[in-house]
Amino acid sequence: MYIGPHRIEPKVILAPMAGVTDKPFRLLCKRLGAGLAVSEMTISDPRFWQTKKSMLRMDHAGEPSPVSVQIAGTDPQQLAEAARFNAAHGAQIIDLNFGCPAKKVCNAWAGSALMQDEQRAADILKAVVRAVDVPVTMKMRTGWCAAVKNAPELAHIAEDSGIAALTVHGRTRDQHYTGIAEHDTVAQIKSRVRIPVIANGDIDSPERAAQVLRDTGCDAVMVGRAAQGRPWLFREIAHYLATGETLPPIELGEVRDILLSHLDALHAFYGEDMGVRIARKHLGWYAKDRPENASFRAVVNAATSARLQREQTRDYFDALNLNKVRQPQLNNRAA
Repeated sequence: MYIGPHRIEPKVILAPMAGVTDKPFRLLCKRLGAGLAVSEMTISDPRFWQTKKSMLRMDHAGEPSPVSVQIAGTDPQQLAEAARFNAAHGAQIIDLNFGCPAKKVCNAWAGSALMQDEQRAADILKAVVRAVDVPVTMKMRTGWCAAVKNAPELAHIAEDSGIAALTVHGRTRDQHYTGIAEHDTVAQIKSRVRIPVIANGDIDSPERAAQVLRDTGCDAVMVGRAAQGRPWLFREIAHYLATGETLPPIELGEVRDILLSHLDALHAFYGEDMGVRIARKHLGWYAKDRPENASFRAVVNAATSARLQREQTRDYFDALNLNKVRQPQLNNRAA
């Protein structure tokens, strides 16, 4: 699949998620097999571009090509200026947010609220495409609610406006992240437009990714919440799509090494105090499927230094690995 001049391979993409897909996580997911990693949502209002939060979100130094930056807002000219600003600071793809269901975003008439006003949507799409020389993509939902599933109509507007690729999350705005994503609407869109279409929503396994690609005819899949605590999911999906074979489960020792490298990157990127705080949620996601999750989180959440957080995390996984080795030995003795 191509987005403008950029070949996206493998055809599995990290979704933009506020508070999650920061630079350390994007780099990690790219290293573990994501064909593209989209940035956190960046606000289009220039009054906030010089805040520490925005400056960190717009830091793309050293990121592998192509660099995709998502912008959000409601005013066509302001979004056009934001696109120009981000393109001048390293963005090689501009992604427009028409899909965020958060109340505070929609109350500002941004995100998925834009799907309610097709004329404003068209004005935004055309203004941003005209503003930059890099490809512009769009991420949306199937509609505002079950009674208004107008994503197919918006897809035509996007294509006519010069949008290079579309991502469609298989839920309406009022569903947020509840229920089960439906991809029939996504398949309908794919059958009606010529530009690449990316399916998003409940892509949580290699088998599910392959099924959604078969059912929709889409060009790629986008993974969001399922990658939290499982960044190796990208290589599992990529391998399955390429070979039809499932990789063996990841070893605890590799999980430990991935997590420790992620911690080091967070501490370096944000500084020790902020990095330690931000790392806590990632630690929780990594351990969420383990029976010791609650006790692990209680220990690592109390860490106030990068050194202690790293040591406690290493010790936790080393202990798990040691118990795993000892258990077969005990079973053999019993036999």
